[in-house]
Amino acid sequence: MTAAAVPWRLVCSACGQERSADGLPGVCEGCGAPYLVRYDRLPAKGAVTLESRDTSMWRYRAWLPILAAESPITLGEGGTALLPLPRIGSRHGFSDLWVKDEGTNPTGSFKARGLAAAVTRAVRAGARRFVLPTAGNAGVALAAYAARAGAVARVYAPRTTPATILTQIRSYGAELVLLDGHIGDCGVAARRDAGETGAVDLSTLREPYRIEGKKTLGLELAEHLDWRLPDVIIYPTGGGTGLIGMWKVFRELEQGGWVTGRAPRLFTVQAEGCAPVVQAFARGAERCATWPDPKTVAAGLRVPGPLGDRLMLQALRETGGGAIAVSDGALSAAARELQTLEGIDAAPEGGAALAAAIALRDGGAIRATEKIVLFNTGAGWLYRA
Repeated sequence: MTAAAVPWRLVCSACGQERSADGLPGVCEGCGAPYLVRYDRLPAKGAVTLESRDTSMWRYRAWLPILAAESPITLGEGGTALLPLPRIGSRHGFSDLWVKDEGTNPTGSFKARGLAAAVTRAVRAGARRFVLPTAGNAGVALAAYAARAGAVARVYAPRTTPATILTQIRSYGAELVLLDGHIGDCGVAARRDAGETGAVDLSTLREPYRIEGKKTLGLELAEHLDWRLPDVIIYPTGGGTGLIGMWKVFRELEQGGWVTGRAPRLFTVQAEGCAPVVQAFARGAERCATWPDPKTVAAGLRVPGPLGDRLMLQALRETGGGAIAVSDGALSAAARELQTLEGIDAAPEGGAALAAAIALRDGGAIRATEKIVLFNTGAGWLYRA
């Protein structure tokens, strides 16, 4: 892959340094911040026809880092449903409440999107070995997509990760290393492993392409709603790539004339036992302080020091959104409501989004009459032994 052949480049999200997309880029060589993909040309409305036979996220390849002649490494990720929540809405007084159900993805979570894009680009650049720290779902996704690519994967996970998730990682043939501690400790081990073995580190925002896969959440949402965006998005946030990706693609859609009107107000929800973004937002800080001793039943929210903190906080403030923490009791009860009232097998993180909607409405940050989209980022079955 040469710079001349690739219609995108990488721009540091902090210092603005640019580089070509050659090789296997990590974080910015100058300041250590994440790179973001910038395209030489964005698709204009009317100039792109979406492939009707492709229901995966790759129907949006005009917005993605893939060349015309390339085939992605795919398991059919994306194309998940946007579902109304009439009974929950009636119970809690919402008139236009929806959920984007990511639990129906291959491997059972939204992580399939990001890892499909990251593995596709890395394999095309010559990678054959990957390493990743995980709070759970990313490890399952890497294991599956590495197997699909004929590559080797090693996953570092906390011992407290739900047992079903650990079983799934092993089932795809990845090497699983369990550590005491949290995902931050696993991240240190993964970076050391990458340095020693030459494996490509696919940690959140330590390469630029997972976020491109995750931004298809926003593309699908826009198409679902006939290219009119909702008023509010409530997103359960650990590492934050999905939130940042949607914020990025909504601006790309605006530039291409695909959507009109105001961008959605983005709200982060975290668990009370691990809420670094909520704390930083409340303090008016630009970065998060690392959360000591993170604890929550929502394994995907147990991220004490996200690398994308500055970008998340910028997205929340720029869109007029906010950040809120909910208790484990509240998110578990809300996940149960999604399951029993609407038939949606919500993960604890999906329950957190519903619990946040109720709390934000009660606090006056959102109105019950607005079009509100919650994200259920994974399947509940992954959390049950």
